[in-house]
Amino acid sequence: MEKTQNALDKQIMDVKDLSNYLGIGKSKIYSLIRMKEIPASKIGRQYRFSKNIVDSWLGDKIITKKGNMSK
Repeated sequence: MEKTQNALDKQIMDVKDLSNYLGIGKSKIYSLIRMKEIPASKIGRQYRFSKNIVDSWLGDKIITKKGNMSK
């Protein structure tokens, strides 16, 4: 539980923190990076994620928005 709480408190996360924050595996995160599906910054050889940008990205991915529902 403490690891997840630390990820929630951080404004800048690494892959491990983001994995805990989103509840998905690190390999899935790397896959999303390769497909350019998730907003990431590369610093040297490491990826970093802004919590605010990830939260906004998640909001854009909501599939139950009123305008996105098909009849």
